[in-house]
This record gives sequence, C-alpha cells and structure tokens, in this order.
Amino acid sequence: MNPHSNQPTSLVSLLKSLWQHRSLILTMTKRDVAGRYRGSVLGLFWSFLNPVFMLLVYTFVFSVVFNARWEMGADETSTQFAVVLFSGLIVHSFFAEVLSKAPGLILGNSNYVKKVVFPLEILPAIALGSAIFHTAISLLVLQFAYVVFTGMPPWTIVLAPFVFFPLAVLSLGVAWILAALGVFLRDIGQFIGVIITVLLFLSPIFFPMERLPEDYQFLILLNPLTFIIEQAREVLIWGRLPDWKGLAVYTLFSTAFAWLGYAWFQKTRKGFADVL
Repeated sequence: MNPHSNQPTSLVSLLKSLWQHRSLILTMTKRDVAGRYRGSVLGLFWSFLNPVFMLLVYTFVFSVVFNARWEMGADETSTQFAVVLFSGLIVHSFFAEVLSKAPGLILGNSNYVKKVVFPLEILPAIALGSAIFHTAISLLVLQFAYVVFTGMPPWTIVLAPFVFFPLAVLSLGVAWILAALGVFLRDIGQFIGVIITVLLFLSPIFFPMERLPEDYQFLILLNPLTFIIEQAREVLIWGRLPDWKGLAVYTLFSTAFAWLGYAWFQKTRKGFADVL
C-alpha cells in the first residue's frame, strides 16, 4: 500500500472498515486494557479500584468538606449526593479518556505508519473500546453504591447504552481529528488537558444547571457533555425514560461529526509518513 495514496472518505467506507476489522479492534482493545495494568500487583483489579477510590474521595470532599447538596429534599444524604455526582463524572471520564489518548495515537504507533500495512483508521476505535471498558466498570461501581446507599436501582439502567451511544460516536469523530492533528501539531496534546478541565467544570457534574443564573446557563448548554450527563442521571438515578427525541438529534449530529472526523483523518494520513 502506498502511504501517500488517497484513502476513501465516504460514510460507507467508514462503517465497512470498522466492521471488517472488528476482530482486530477487539483484540487490540484487550491488549490496550491489559497493557495499562501490566506489571502491577493487582493487575486488572485496578480498573475496579480506581472508580471506587474516586467515588470515596469526591464523596468526602464535596459532601463533608464543602457540605454540598443536590437539592433533592430535606432528607438528602451525603451518599445520595455522591451517587449523583459520580454519575456525571463517569460521563466526563469516558469522553476525557478518548480525548487524552487521541493526539498520541499515531505518534505512539509510528511503526504501523512506516513499516507495515495497517488500517490506521481503527486506532481511535481501539481507544474508544478501552474507554467503554473502563466506563462499564465504573457503572458497575455506581450501581453497587446505589444498592448500598439507596436500594434497588431503577429498571431504566438497561437504557444506559442508548444514552452513551451518541457520545461514543461523537468521541470517535473527535478522536480521528485529534489523532491527525497530533502528528502535525505536537502541542495539541498539552492543549487537550486544558479542554478536559474546562469540560469538567462547565458541566452539571458538581451542581444542577438550574443553580446558575439564566444569563450563564448557555455556557453549560454549549458543553456537548451536558445533555448526556442529564440523560444518564435520568436512567441511572431518577428512574425516568430518557429524551428519545433529543438522543436521536444528538446521534444524527454525532454521526455527521464522526464522518467529518473520519474524512479529515483519511485526507491527512498520506502526510503521516513524511512527518514521522
């Protein structure tokens, strides 16, 4: 394969590539997850301990130190606030993991660009698969905490994949764009850390959006995580059905953005070998 040749950019080629290489994506996702914990004593068990520690720390800081509440009523407990808080953090962590990895995907796998025939376009999908795995573990921790502190979780938790799907599609599009930019602009990796922090605090994770003055609520609404965070709480915490119409619109936008990101990646990949 000529690394400088033009690559297909259609939506059909995008779906075809992901489907044809699904086994390779799954295998490399497993390797990526296992490689993160390779050499540690507890190994893969850290994927469970990390969200538990995060839940405990945020519970103590915001419920005990800052005495924060979600305004659920006079009988609201610190543990209930922690569950609501953690559900928002799971959504942010999912998106943040993909974003933080994306700029270094090609740089960290330069041997695939120069020496072998490899479908480079699946590297963001592998990063997404790893993020899905860790998110699934965090959701298990959340439901365990819900059972311990509140009781049986609502049946609507089975709808969680429908809530996270449009965000996963959007994350894939962003990853394709950042993976390509990371080859030509090495500073993008440093800038992403700032973006992740901004997305964290300009989202309804630590406080309900209604607590902000109306003049500033548009800042929260501009955050692509806001809608998904609120819908995740609907199905995970409040036991209500999600906004299906909103999810459909979000999915259409995410699909269009993912296609744009894929096209950008395919158009720019012919220059990867020269830069690397």
